[in-house]
Amino acid sequence: MNLFYQPRIPEGIYYLDADESRHCVRVLRHTAGDNIQVTDGKGYFYKTTITQADDRQCQFRIEEKVAQPLRDFFIHIAISPTKNADRIEWFVEKAVELGIDRISIIECENTERTYLKKERLEKVAISAMKQSLKATLPAIEGLISFNDILTTTEAYKYMAYVDMQNPDHLKNIAPQKNSYIVLIGPEGDFSPEELTLALQHNFQKVSLGNSRLRTETAGMAACHILNLVNS
Repeated sequence: MNLFYQPRIPEGIYYLDADESRHCVRVLRHTAGDNIQVTDGKGYFYKTTITQADDRQCQFRIEEKVAQPLRDFFIHIAISPTKNADRIEWFVEKAVELGIDRISIIECENTERTYLKKERLEKVAISAMKQSLKATLPAIEGLISFNDILTTTEAYKYMAYVDMQNPDHLKNIAPQKNSYIVLIGPEGDFSPEELTLALQHNFQKVSLGNSRLRTETAGMAACHILNLVNS
């Protein structure tokens, strides 16, 4: 089953944009009268029928609106961008497939890349949402400072920080059915000053396992662990 995306359905926009229309009509060969499923990225699926199979603006009518069941937990990963943009895009793709609610890109002292295209990350997220048949598009917050992320309001605040005084594994301390944020540092890790500041803001150091992980792998591991805790 293919899933299409039209975020403006709640505004009364009942057609696909040019890219989605081209894929629907030219690639998948859909014609008028065919049924397709569309999401608004805000938690709803729409069972629709194509009324005009135009590869520039494929129009449809809504037959049924179905809410995707709400999750009783909230995952927010705040991650430093990798030097190679492809790797952070990989993280966004996999995190959306696993299930995530918010992604923040944070600039730390040791961050090597201070420019990225938020629009590109959003496109990756949309594609992953459709691929994994989800109806909610996670929020993506493009490059903000480390200090700004510390004021977040999630109930449980964690910092993935590797040292010998860090025995607590995330899977053992994260309670079920809650809101969480996990800070993931750059390849050079968080600075001692950033660690101190985070602890002062009630973040707790956590381990993600015995292996030393790349930034994007650590982000995916944290996301997967919190989903498993709540499964």
